[in-house]
Amino acid sequence: MVSTVIAHAFVNAINRRSAEEIASLITEEHVFIDSLGTRVTGRQQMKKGWQSYFGIVPDYTITIDETFADGSIVVMLGAAQGTYSCGGPLQPENRWETPAAWRAVVCGSLIAEWRVYADNEPIRRIIGRNRL
Repeated sequence: MVSTVIAHAFVNAINRRSAEEIASLITEEHVFIDSLGTRVTGRQQMKKGWQSYFGIVPDYTITIDETFADGSIVVMLGAAQGTYSCGGPLQPENRWETPAAWRAVVCGSLIAEWRVYADNEPIRRIIGRNRL
């Protein structure tokens, strides 16, 4: 299914940590919704957001275990993982992983909406510990 191929291409761009490639795969009015319900709208805002996130978690990756599609809606189940960076070398104690799900709305050949469902507590604990 074409929608599945597009959603997986988007995951691959995220796993390459290429904000430029990510931006090329989303609509101009793209909507990103995180697990807390925070919404960010627009291609340029998201490009900046991904660049910033990759600065914080430079080895961020998504692992997909299962994919389900219904027309333009694609749901992927798996895990998100990475290492919180404190500006220096990545430390093993700052590595985290959490089960996650993603919902993509595909419009033509682009991602119109990307919604993340994940428990952010593992990275929040690491950030809190590093701020002390």
